[in-house]
Amino acid sequence: MATVVLVGTQWGDEGKGKITDFLAEQADIVVRYQGGNNAGHTVCVDDEEFRLHLIPSGILYPDKLCVIGNGVVINPEVLEKELVSLRERGVPMARLAISERAHLIMPYHIYLDELEEEKKGARKIGTTRRGIGPAYQDKAARVGLRVVDLLNKEIFRQKLENNLADKNRLFEKVYGAEKLAGDKLFEEYAYYADLLRPYVCDTSLLVDEAISKGKNILFEGAQGTLLDIDHGTYPYVTSSNPTAAAAALGVGIGPTRIDKVVGVAKAYTTRVGEGPFPTELHDELGVQMRKSGNEFGTTTGRPRRCGWFDAVIARFAARINGLDYLAVTKLDVLSGLPELKICRGYRYRGELLTEFPADLSVFGECEPVYDILPGWDEDISRARSFEDLPKNARAYLQRITELTGVPVALVGVGTKRSQTLVQVDLF
Repeated sequence: MATVVLVGTQWGDEGKGKITDFLAEQADIVVRYQGGNNAGHTVCVDDEEFRLHLIPSGILYPDKLCVIGNGVVINPEVLEKELVSLRERGVPMARLAISERAHLIMPYHIYLDELEEEKKGARKIGTTRRGIGPAYQDKAARVGLRVVDLLNKEIFRQKLENNLADKNRLFEKVYGAEKLAGDKLFEEYAYYADLLRPYVCDTSLLVDEAISKGKNILFEGAQGTLLDIDHGTYPYVTSSNPTAAAAALGVGIGPTRIDKVVGVAKAYTTRVGEGPFPTELHDELGVQMRKSGNEFGTTTGRPRRCGWFDAVIARFAARINGLDYLAVTKLDVLSGLPELKICRGYRYRGELLTEFPADLSVFGECEPVYDILPGWDEDISRARSFEDLPKNARAYLQRITELTGVPVALVGVGTKRSQTLVQVDLF
């Protein structure tokens, strides 16, 4: 029996969907513990590509139970589309459980997200405009609507009317925007109540009992450590905690129930949205990485900014999450490059920094200090073990371990399940 938390160690988009799908084969239950449909996990099964936003990546196995925990914010419209899409492609939905304590994303959250980003102009955060932040705001303000509220029509109507009255005043008085109609919203969400009802349960109890029975549990986070609202590149962060400690809160289990934490890192670094990025490549090589790695957002389609591997933030992620192992993805994208760089520290006004700074103005001035390693020309996409990798590829992975203090357990050399090399069995 093992309980494993899988987290991103960069700015998200590290390939967690692929690693979750790969590890899910050995898991009994796969649990998503935070975020919303601002996340996007791309999973390739044989020659088919699946893009998931709310449903855990383990859903593509016929015998796995997938759980959406209380830490997730759910847009019912998006969830319905995902359910329909998966059914149409032959994926049964009987193996899904949704926490009754999860909060709902409402249309007024999306509306507010759009209005706020437009108002900020050049100061915008670069959100996905999916209403994630405003939904978490309402949760913290204790006016959020939960799935359990949705299942009680009278309670839901009363809370919706109260919230909408407040939001419409905000839209009119502050943003000079149009109001939203309450009756239409209520009818729409009454339909979603019937849609979700068969899946709703006390998922905290469900998962805890499964752990007590010796089941293998995989906890799947969205986004990455540098987008954590407490520990990331604030304010250019998400509105929840993607880090490992949030798995216990976002599911409703004790922290002592977690056995291992695995960090997913690309063999290079990418970032979407605004904010500093010390190792970013602004030249043709950055364009080549984006093209070779298909670096476009699963949810938004936005092009990702690309740069060299940053061991400073990976080391920070190892400490914040208590990483036991790393899973390094997209190593194949680096094939053919004559030399590779790994950032081992930052130069800030003549001072060498080896730890990630909290002050964003400092981070924005940091210049990377690189280790330079030889590349490899071999096509590694056909490798099926660590021993199959070229000597220089193995040396590159070893240097990542040396700089982060975390051993590499898995390596991705392509998009398919078979293109995952196993150094350490995690279950």
